Amino acid sequence: MVSPFLPRNVVKLSTIQETLAQLDVRPSKRLGQNFLHDQNLAGWITAQLDLEESDCLVEIGPGLGALTERALGRCRSAILIEKDRRLAEFLRNAYASEKVEVIQGDAVDFDVRTLFERAPVKVLGNLPYSITSPILFKFTAEPSPVQKMVFTIQRELAQRLTAEPSTKEYGALTVIIHRRWRVNYLRTLPGSVFLPRPKVDSAVISLVPREPGELPECDGTTFDGLVKTGFSQRRKQLRKFVPRGVDWQAFAAKFGIPAQARAEELTPLQWIELANAVHPVEAGAAQNVHGELFDVVDEGDRVIASKSRHEVHTRGLLHRAVHVFVFNRAGELFLQKRSRWKDAHPSRWDSSAAGHVDAGRDYDETAVRELREELGIEGAVALVASIPASDRTGHEFVHLYKAENEGPFVLARSEIECGEFFPVPLIRRWIRNRPQDFATGFIECLRFFEETRR
Repeated sequence: MVSPFLPRNVVKLSTIQETLAQLDVRPSKRLGQNFLHDQNLAGWITAQLDLEESDCLVEIGPGLGALTERALGRCRSAILIEKDRRLAEFLRNAYASEKVEVIQGDAVDFDVRTLFERAPVKVLGNLPYSITSPILFKFTAEPSPVQKMVFTIQRELAQRLTAEPSTKEYGALTVIIHRRWRVNYLRTLPGSVFLPRPKVDSAVISLVPREPGELPECDGTTFDGLVKTGFSQRRKQLRKFVPRGVDWQAFAAKFGIPAQARAEELTPLQWIELANAVHPVEAGAAQNVHGELFDVVDEGDRVIASKSRHEVHTRGLLHRAVHVFVFNRAGELFLQKRSRWKDAHPSRWDSSAAGHVDAGRDYDETAVRELREELGIEGAVALVASIPASDRTGHEFVHLYKAENEGPFVLARSEIECGEFFPVPLIRRWIRNRPQDFATGFIECLRFFEETRR
């Protein structure tokens, strides 16, 4: 319910001035507070987000609710993140509802992981220049639950984000964001549509995740490191920064790059190819389902035969597998998102590491091997539970192990799209709200794991 002394339409200039006076708020340059007072523009900006009834809206810096007012009727729920305490209180009064959560705090500190359980998520915001880059990196970082973002930002930065190679605006920020997101410059906004009027123009941009396969896969850490190093001294030739082991002359010739090229001359695709030359990713490896042999077991988990992976899965034969839960010191559980090339549960979230027990091998050695092959770590594992075979485990007898490690991990990109540590209570809620996001075997493993802790 709207507070009776607060105006509902806070887009008109006179209404903004009146409301700010009531709240004893003077726009803060430090907080980048500039209030939009053009009603048509407010409606147009909100429409660019393509909100649907199933969406969760996250709005950064809603201020007096110029965009909020138009968005709430189009979405399932909303999270409003407002740093100014007085404006946050205003929003709580103006939009008091079970579907609206107002967070008084800095969006830079917001935990994006909490959004996975609320997917699908779309993000809207009028971003102060000082926090635009941190916000972009936070919300576009892998993994991200966001389907689309529409931001009003300083025009200069919008030009950088949408710049073409071999221009002065083109830089590390451009390349890193473009690897996983398509960025579109939608419109320039003059300073005259804001109160107070900023000294520079603004622009509206949209960001949408790239479709799977739109660009080649690569190791993200390697990619980001190469790009940042290359642009750190952009006047120098790129060959001086290329790691040893890469034949720069051969690489440049293969991809049509001048041997004397500088960082700004490479397209995002060429940067991806360079990252793969440094750290190759075998994208098709997970599709080889015929070359492995598994032990087939009876209902007592006793070996009775050996069959190919393909035959075992096709016929639904009982076999063996391991799952490993890796925790950090904070007690958070690392989850991997399975590669889209996997023959079972592609693009689903799963245990930290998991794999089949090959013919002639045992559970314990397989658990250690999976940690090494999937996460690139060595370490002790402790058996937590023995889980019987069922439809939920994919006809697998599973031994569940626990390990501790802080990372960072070297992910097997042929097996794993990405990974992240999550608090267990968050995972539990996420499964309850969106079980389709997870491999069924992981859900069963988590159930057994929690039973051992009771």
